[in-house]
Amino acid sequence: MTDINFSTSEPASSAARPAPSDVPIDLIELLFFAYRDFTSDPDAALAEFGFGRAHHRVLHFVSRNPGLRVSDLLGILRITKQSLARVLKQLVEKQYIVQEPGASDRRERLLFATPRGQELALRLMRLQAKRIQAALAALPPESRDAARHFLFNMIDPDQRAEVARLIERT
Repeated sequence: MTDINFSTSEPASSAARPAPSDVPIDLIELLFFAYRDFTSDPDAALAEFGFGRAHHRVLHFVSRNPGLRVSDLLGILRITKQSLARVLKQLVEKQYIVQEPGASDRRERLLFATPRGQELALRLMRLQAKRIQAALAALPPESRDAARHFLFNMIDPDQRAEVARLIERT
């Protein structure tokens, strides 16, 4: 493994360029690091099953929204049909998710987490909840709403109403 050494005597051409003052680089980098750590615990648990983050996201939204249509899941995750098909195939084969035809339209595929899928989704959610709860505990109580508003406002404005409906539904 290579050591990482920081030196102030690097040539100017390889030195880090300062960000413009209007760029919140501290928040950008904090989001990168927060995301890394927020996903690290579930990543380790998912590795036990040969699953990755896409499996986690599918399992999360299907377990939270029983009967979710495949087309709606594609909209939530913003991944290709091919990527979703690969992940769903694995989750169905390993009996974490079942697919059923729609009641009024048999071409429609509705997704449900099996008890095994619910158990894994809950295990992963608890890992992430533990990290969130620890972060919130270090803040004043009123900060929870500020954190919620901040994250909500990070969502594309044209998607916020749909996300709000999805969160309310769950």
